[in-house]
Amino acid sequence: MAAQVGGQYEPRWFDSFWRSRFPDQISGRQVPVQPLTPGTLELEGHTLRAIELGHTDTDGTSALHVPSIGLVVAGDAVYGDVHPYLSEATGDGAEQWLSALDTIEGLRPRAVVAGHKRDGDPDSPEQVDDTRRYINDFLAAARQARTYHELYEAMIVRYPDRVNRAVLWGSAKAFLP
Repeated sequence: MAAQVGGQYEPRWFDSFWRSRFPDQISGRQVPVQPLTPGTLELEGHTLRAIELGHTDTDGTSALHVPSIGLVVAGDAVYGDVHPYLSEATGDGAEQWLSALDTIEGLRPRAVVAGHKRDGDPDSPEQVDDTRRYINDFLAAARQARTYHELYEAMIVRYPDRVNRAVLWGSAKAFLP
């Protein structure tokens, strides 16, 4: 994961992607990233554990687990009421993501902070199952649809109030012609 973070500072990503989306909000100063060894750190008397999840909405996803308070900061593995980015979930990507959700669920968290959610939504562990349900619904709709437009429409019918429809459009196009 640490190697992938460093790659985000390459001009192709940093200047054309991140700065264009967050103008005047990101420092150009690159902070060296090093993996946690042995995968934990201490903060105010609590052990924080880095949990490598593998592929979720992209490769190299990790989460942060604070066992003493039952918290998982799930990063890109868990989505709230937002259409998940499934463009990289073709092949076995969706199955890997579902496995990552099983890993998070196995931690038995009392609170889960989704990496993508509506502002103010609760940090509920139910979001893990909601993300799983969405992925399975998307895969089922993809098997039924003939075109990406049909897949997009099927998911809008199923999830009419979720935000970020542009991500759904791109995901549908990644799955179907």
